[in-house]
Amino acid sequence: MNVFAELAADYPLLYLNPNRDDQETYRHVVLRGEDPATHSLDHYRGHPADRIDLADTPAGKARVVTLGDRRDFELVIRGLMAAKSGPNEPVPESQGASMIFVFNWGRIHAHLAAFPEEEQAAEFARFTSVKENYLDMLVVLSRGPYSHVDAAAAGFAEQEWLDYSDTIRRYHELTHVICRRLYPQDTDAVRDELVADTVGLYAAFRRFDPEMEKSFLGIRDGVYTGGRLDIYTDTPAALALKVSETLEKIKALSEEREWADPYDLIPVLMEKIPPFGSGK
Repeated sequence: MNVFAELAADYPLLYLNPNRDDQETYRHVVLRGEDPATHSLDHYRGHPADRIDLADTPAGKARVVTLGDRRDFELVIRGLMAAKSGPNEPVPESQGASMIFVFNWGRIHAHLAAFPEEEQAAEFARFTSVKENYLDMLVVLSRGPYSHVDAAAAGFAEQEWLDYSDTIRRYHELTHVICRRLYPQDTDAVRDELVADTVGLYAAFRRFDPEMEKSFLGIRDGVYTGGRLDIYTDTPAALALKVSETLEKIKALSEEREWADPYDLIPVLMEKIPPFGSGK
């Protein structure tokens, strides 16, 4: 079974094609649990690097999907978000990963099958009142240069940078998983991205480089020049200098000691780095 077939078995909305199917069709499948009219996966190309694994984190396990083809990655993200945002919502070039909550109707149906038909409506309401019963947290990663920064700009050979990018991206997104599970009420879009990138960079290089982080965000000399920062805030230019100053503080915190596990940085950063209070 290939990656797309395995995923679609749990999340049938992936049988839909965001280049063909409209938002209402997605809503019928996602919100009502209706079966798609066709079970074709021909809209995906597939790639030798495609894989699914179960990652261990300090906050429990997480299902991670890695897709080697950029077009496939964008199709999957657009499809998983189509019921909410519409199938034509673009995926920014600088976005190479996403943590998404997905309806698992198979789990709902399996649970209801244990109840008499006359009790299923009431049990459905009870069961779905707890989001963890039917929502899966899915991490989707692409394979490519991190933050759309090319190898030459990062100072590495092509393959070397791709390998580093894989590590940064994986640890970055799993940091989001950990933070959402351990700090569910403490969210700030910009701060959360800095924390996640810090963990990713430390995992890849065993150190945090503020200048590399600025290149990811699109900041030069304290000025926003265009990059990933505008995904997380409507005021990237106004925040650029404050972000730059915060990166120096993060560097100092990361150098306080050797961190055996990059995830050990998370509680320190969540405590020491205040929210920016400006997000989307």
